[in-house]
Amino acid sequence: MTHLSITGLHVSVDGKEIIRGIDLEVPLGEVHAIMGPNGSGKSTLVNALAGHPRYVVTGGTAQFARQDLLALEPHERARLGIFLAMQYPKEIAGVTLRSFLFAAYKAQMIARDPTFTSASPVKFKTMLEHEMRSLHMDPAFVERSVNKGFSGGEKKKAEVLQMCILKPALALLDETDSGLDVDALKIVADGVNAMRSATFSALIVTHYARILEYITPDRVHVMKGGKIVESGGADLARKLEKEGYTQYA
Repeated sequence: MTHLSITGLHVSVDGKEIIRGIDLEVPLGEVHAIMGPNGSGKSTLVNALAGHPRYVVTGGTAQFARQDLLALEPHERARLGIFLAMQYPKEIAGVTLRSFLFAAYKAQMIARDPTFTSASPVKFKTMLEHEMRSLHMDPAFVERSVNKGFSGGEKKKAEVLQMCILKPALALLDETDSGLDVDALKIVADGVNAMRSATFSALIVTHYARILEYITPDRVHVMKGGKIVESGGADLARKLEKEGYTQYA
């Protein structure tokens, strides 16, 4: 069953067209990678799907879980199960990561189950510690303000921790591998792989095939000039690593 269906999508940023007609199908349970050079529109695509107001859809359709995704506000898309791991996560001073995650978790539970009334802080603490152990994270990490003073790698780990706690139906990972050393990259990949199931789909935006050595995608799509110019299996990522993007006019 198709989970995400995009047809003829056009997106502009500050009045300039960046996405110039994209068709994309992501079936339920599949992980797809979007690769391409800088400025090809990869980040624009996932931000538009998440509902960032700067990214204006000027044409086409996007259906998610049989709903018109483009008709929904950003918070409604999040409640539907869409998660965006940002390329440059924002700092939130004065709010601990634990408090942030607990509030987000409760909001998601209410969205999924209207009869949900409360969440046990004790049970949440147990679940949070379990996920942190899986990601090899120090429990003290969640007592710090969200992304405040975090290194680039710590910010990306925090994003993956959020994903593991919220358990989205569709994860949009915008260059989650950017700036990570090998150990951090493996931890991030482990978190994504742990999420893989028949009810989870993902779009991984990346420049390089490095992260795809640890996360095997079901499909790889190449973007250039705001369009998807080629699609294939996992082998396509290795081909791109060797040959680059100059082959695409």
